[in-house]
Amino acid sequence: MAFNFRIILHIMGLLLLCNGGFMLVAAFVSGIYKDGATLDITMAAIVTLLVGVMAMFYTRGHRKEVQRKEGYIIVTFGWLIMSISGVLPYIFSGAIPGITNAFFETISGYTTTGASILNDIESLPKGILFWRSLTHWIGGMGIIVLAIAILPLLGIGGMQLFAAEAPGPGGDKLHPRITDTAKRLWLIYVGYTAAETILLKLAGMSFFDALNHALATLSTGGFSTKNASVAFWNGQPLIQYIIILFMFLAGTNFVMSYFAFTGKVQRVLKDEEFKVYSLFILGFTLVAMLIVWLQAEVPVSDYHPQVFGAAESSFRHALFQVLAIVTTTGFVTADFTNWTPFLTVFFFGLMFLGGSAGSTSGGVKVVRHLLIIKNSLLEFKRTLHSNAIIPVRYNNKMVSEHIVYNIIGFFVLYMLLFIIGALVLGFLGLDFESAIGGAASSLGNVGPALGDLNPVVNFSELPNFGKWWCGFLMLLGRLELFTVLIIMTPYFWKRV
Repeated sequence: MAFNFRIILHIMGLLLLCNGGFMLVAAFVSGIYKDGATLDITMAAIVTLLVGVMAMFYTRGHRKEVQRKEGYIIVTFGWLIMSISGVLPYIFSGAIPGITNAFFETISGYTTTGASILNDIESLPKGILFWRSLTHWIGGMGIIVLAIAILPLLGIGGMQLFAAEAPGPGGDKLHPRITDTAKRLWLIYVGYTAAETILLKLAGMSFFDALNHALATLSTGGFSTKNASVAFWNGQPLIQYIIILFMFLAGTNFVMSYFAFTGKVQRVLKDEEFKVYSLFILGFTLVAMLIVWLQAEVPVSDYHPQVFGAAESSFRHALFQVLAIVTTTGFVTADFTNWTPFLTVFFFGLMFLGGSAGSTSGGVKVVRHLLIIKNSLLEFKRTLHSNAIIPVRYNNKMVSEHIVYNIIGFFVLYMLLFIIGALVLGFLGLDFESAIGGAASSLGNVGPALGDLNPVVNFSELPNFGKWWCGFLMLLGRLELFTVLIIMTPYFWKRV
């Protein structure tokens, strides 16, 4: 069966309309603050909207059906189209000169990686900073999920898009209709964002800073409005604890939030991934806190030092950085690579963990690690009882062999791509620590890395090809490998 390219182009146009609409919001913010970038952002929005309208008008007679293969094309190229159009506010305003740097910052935003090439964030116009945060927020829950909530209005089904956008395990549905699922997820997403904004404002942030950090937290992105990131508020522990709470929620399967809001708390507490995710956070924090407290120096709060002393400060910074890396949010309150060599390796390992499936975080995801460990332990039983059928169980349900093989294949491919990614960066001249840190951070959508790409520096010194390469790794990681790689196989393009 031939590809329905008209529906592909039609949905690309829809995505551009969404992107242009968000640019107009950024232009409105720019106008409020009179930062001088209003006209530039508005022009970027108009160009994006015009291209989107033309694409939708040209394909208005399309066949309203999306097959699985077309879903993969729409998601992969949709992310690229969003990133390509997303550079326009930076280019038109001159905030980020050069296509390479502008594209890197943009795709880092949409993939919620949070790696940056900007050396003086605070000098940028507020409208540009807001647009930068919006790219996180759009990419967090997934512009495709937003689109499939709108597609029924156009008479188009969206199940294939949702499958391509979220190819990993953890496919719990809130409602039989996929569009209703998308709407409920977005309602929770918007609600959390509003709640964090209000709490951060009450805790002492300006409204602008509070909104931007809420957008970055719920998307597990990590772009900040300050050069020092959240370390700017090291003297205000309450602000950091609020961000900690919402990083934890953002790294949790959003379906769990829905269950909690509808009174099904027991279902949340019994969920294996949620329990393991919570225990991981607690255990890793205690390890990091103990070492930070005994061997490293952390800033003690300027507010009530008798209350917020060394022990509390060690706990807060350890918890914050563990959550920031595990959930791939990437905010920093301190340079963890300067704490101890053990903690540098420790946090590097956490870059491969990831949050929960169904969350906005990147990485391998907790459920995959859990099922791999379970399957590995069962191999001992299978070795002793070669004729027995011993299935992997998750949440008291049998997991099919197909899913187990898919997860093992994903993990092997993930590690292979990490090695290749590090080799390419090493070939470009990066030292060992920077190469492995840059590859792990980009593929896992983490943000801060190691070596010359550590949390208090950025990716600006990467050669141009290195920035494009890291951008490619970010896209692979955000769409969980298979969605992007499958369209590069000859089999995908064969007519079946």
